[in-house]
Amino acid sequence: MLRQDSNDETEDVSLFDADEETSRSSKKKKIRHPIASFFHLFFRVSAIIVYLVCELVFKSFIACMVTIILLLSCDFWAVKNITGRLLVGLRWWNQVDDDGKSHWVYESRKTGPGKKNSSEAESRIFWLGLITCPIIWVIFAFSALFSINVKWLAVVILGVTLQGANLYGYIKCKVGTRKNLTSIATSYLGSQFLRQTFSREAPAQS
Repeated sequence: MLRQDSNDETEDVSLFDADEETSRSSKKKKIRHPIASFFHLFFRVSAIIVYLVCELVFKSFIACMVTIILLLSCDFWAVKNITGRLLVGLRWWNQVDDDGKSHWVYESRKTGPGKKNSSEAESRIFWLGLITCPIIWVIFAFSALFSINVKWLAVVILGVTLQGANLYGYIKCKVGTRKNLTSIATSYLGSQFLRQTFSREAPAQS
């Protein structure tokens, strides 16, 4: 790894600014964690594929159900504990304090001039898999509810619950708590109101 020292800068360093910007942009596009990126999609995509083709390939409903549950469980654990932290710098968990109360913790990795941001390719892989697959399981839930295959409803609900929990947790990590969202919205509306007020008063003063 290359390390840049800000204290040892000279005038000649400015000649290589273009090369540094090019290398930084190329690093953002590269996948730094190929194994984590692979398993981020492998378990959840495999569970969907097994659900679609299990009745055509396997004759045992129990074997199909156990396979899908194992894949969904592995996906939930991997996404919650590994891929979210490595690919986008987010993590969430539950902790119990001394009084026995349960608290949900949502964290986002702070980025600075000396810290690496997550690459754009890994971020796209993470959010694409995180959002698309729960939507597919919701479609499966409606199809199982209004069709003859009601026996799959429990498995489909489990898929919606596990992958929806990860989606909700990482959205909370990304955008913050509801209080932060309210303050952001309030400050934005206030700035827009002041801007419109001053823009209307400006022609009257001239």
